[in-house]
Amino acid sequence: MAFQINIDNGGTLTDVCIMSDEGVKKTKVLTTPYDLSKCFFEGLQKASETLYGAEDVKRLLEEVELIRYSTTQGTNAICERKGPKLGLILDSAATDLPAELRAHDPDIYDALVGGRAAFVDTAILEGAEAEVEVVKTINELTAKGANRLVVSFSGEDFHADEDKVKKIVLRKYPRHLLGAVPVLYASDLTVDRAPERRVWSALINSFLHTSMEAFLFQAENRLRDYRTKRPLLIFRNDGDASRVAKTVAIKTYSSGPRGGMEGMRAFAEMYGFRDAVSIDVGGTTTDIGQCTDGKVAEIRRGNVEGISVSFPLCEISSAGAGGSSVFKAEDGKIAIGPESVGALPGPACFGRGGKEATITDASLLAGLLDPGSYFGGGMGLDVARAEAAVMSNVGTPLGLSLDTALQAMSDAFEEKIAAELHRFTTISKDTVLMAFGGAGPLNACGVAEKAGIKRVAIPAMAAVFSAYGIGACNVSQNYAVDLPEHTSAALKLTLDSLKQKAARDMFAEGYEEGSYAISSRLVAQTGDIETVYDLNGSENFPAELSNADAVELELAAVKSLRQSENTQVSVSRSNKATPSGTRNVLVPDQGRIDLPVYRLNTMKPGDFAAGPAILEEDYFTARIPAGWSFAVSEAGDVILDLEE
Repeated sequence: MAFQINIDNGGTLTDVCIMSDEGVKKTKVLTTPYDLSKCFFEGLQKASETLYGAEDVKRLLEEVELIRYSTTQGTNAICERKGPKLGLILDSAATDLPAELRAHDPDIYDALVGGRAAFVDTAILEGAEAEVEVVKTINELTAKGANRLVVSFSGEDFHADEDKVKKIVLRKYPRHLLGAVPVLYASDLTVDRAPERRVWSALINSFLHTSMEAFLFQAENRLRDYRTKRPLLIFRNDGDASRVAKTVAIKTYSSGPRGGMEGMRAFAEMYGFRDAVSIDVGGTTTDIGQCTDGKVAEIRRGNVEGISVSFPLCEISSAGAGGSSVFKAEDGKIAIGPESVGALPGPACFGRGGKEATITDASLLAGLLDPGSYFGGGMGLDVARAEAAVMSNVGTPLGLSLDTALQAMSDAFEEKIAAELHRFTTISKDTVLMAFGGAGPLNACGVAEKAGIKRVAIPAMAAVFSAYGIGACNVSQNYAVDLPEHTSAALKLTLDSLKQKAARDMFAEGYEEGSYAISSRLVAQTGDIETVYDLNGSENFPAELSNADAVELELAAVKSLRQSENTQVSVSRSNKATPSGTRNVLVPDQGRIDLPVYRLNTMKPGDFAAGPAILEEDYFTARIPAGWSFAVSEAGDVILDLEE
């Protein structure tokens, strides 16, 4: 049986999706933040159990065609400000740049750099004093606690000046010595001529690099022990994938949520949704995006936490509110996140030593979650610990009873996500809210009502939707260089050079020359204006770009694996669903009452029911409030509507 495995690593849970001609299967494991390779291989172990009925990783890795991996670790690291202390080296003509960088986001700048910025006079880099100046600058920054350095110069010759510093650093700090300081040169990462974007791109990449590199190479080495046929593919935030050695860290930022956006695009196409917004609720964040007329919003100069960077990114907003986000009393009201208890210790109800209150604890105490069936029945939940955490962190400080505190937590959670939806997306009367991620469906109807949305869609694969969404990504390599001259001769020479590089890199991915498509374009910069010119196979330099200040050549080599979903799915209401049982649940304005519980895996297309009720499957639970009804589509997805 030919199959592929997609793994999406979140802050709390790691999702595994197994795709084959016979259908799609799923499983989950707890994320192990102290060693991500551990939960990676635990995911493979559970995948083998799901496929074969017993653990057999060796057989799994012998038979699997592709393993794709995406992660929210970069998003979570930035959101929680967890990473190395960076030192920043700028040229002496850019003394105002640190203040300008900090103005973009003071909290992030202070967390990444703070006071660890220094300046080098690039005019002395050819002189005898160059080595002394560079060494003094590096020692100054390391003495302030910097354990990684970023060098980013401004001016026309920034690339050449950074190369001069690179040579000095290699001489004075040889890489084979323990005292060698990791240094990233911004020009090695991007040729973007906007100083602030280049610096921010380099800082964020360096901040994410350490943890991503350590885990990914360790995971790849363990896979080699099993002699897997193909290298591990990293799903990137541009919607494509590549092997570990050819992926830069910043491209992993928000790659997990981008997988959800790819799934959202296909889902919207199948159901004919022209306007869909999404909430992907994980353990640490809620990722929000929008798909309009079959297109996911993407911009050439993307944003990381609102900061413009040099790379194209999907427009996704990450709010610091997830299933493991910390709830606390602050200034007489409830505050949520951005801190998260993650998988370890996890929510208090996990019984792993967590003492902070989370929405998972509140949902358990409200009766929404079944302690016996949560996480597919593989994890018992501790009600007493959950109650202690909620009362000590929220109830008692605010003078609230347990039930009042639980309702206040639920309202605060839904209001925060609804407010972020309004801030980041455009909501109309036709907007459909797609809810996925392990915690996405739980409060989806409440979020939708507070956001003014009347239809909610929950995919059958909601619990592993980001892992599912990366299943048809392409494999690609992308390049960008400055053109030395604005002539056809220079363009042809540079194109030939990049095509040769692409041939080597794509061969390493497993694809022969001719089996993938090549596309190229020019990006001209005149002042602050960028003009994009598609070459469409031409090697002639366009006359209209001759007077540009600078011209960048971009080339992409793409092996297409993506298949278009042309199937249209219908939704009907033909059979009144039969509940599988009841559960005593805290309901607004009604107190605790028994509600019907519907199990999705026992329902058939056309089954329908109305709230108040609980809808659940092995890895997600959805609260259906009064006034909402739902139906199961012919594809097994759930469509919910707010009655007029």
